[in-house]
Amino acid sequence: MKEVVVIGLGNPLMTDEAVGVQVVNELKKRAVEFPSVDFEDLGTASARVLHAIAGRHKVIIVDCAYMDLEPGTLVRFTPEEVETRKVQYGLSFHGGDLITTLKLSEALGERPEEVIVFGIQPQDIEQGEELSAPLASHFDEYVAAVTEELDG
Repeated sequence: MKEVVVIGLGNPLMTDEAVGVQVVNELKKRAVEFPSVDFEDLGTASARVLHAIAGRHKVIIVDCAYMDLEPGTLVRFTPEEVETRKVQYGLSFHGGDLITTLKLSEALGERPEEVIVFGIQPQDIEQGEELSAPLASHFDEYVAAVTEELDG
């Protein structure tokens, strides 16, 4: 297990919901440039996030996020800088909330020292395998932002 992991979250069959997965899959193609980094496509199961981040020094997570911004906008933040607005109805590891999952990781004593989230404002969340035009036009910027975070 490497000290750093980049995690892409999302459903690849739901247009902009797939952006995190697509960014990580693009970075996997260049993994040789980052020998100390694991790249993980974790889909939508929050339980997998708990296991993937345990024992790491740093985690970078890429996911679509509703932030009331222009579609395609990328925001870098830490979990401490935001509050979830997602309503939870009991404990579920299938439609989990990332911030809640990170709090659980902290409570278990397994949260990495450094957690960075890149949230990307979606335009569309509907059936389809292509990103909407605003996200597709900024895709290279998303990859570059994560690359810069890794180089930093």
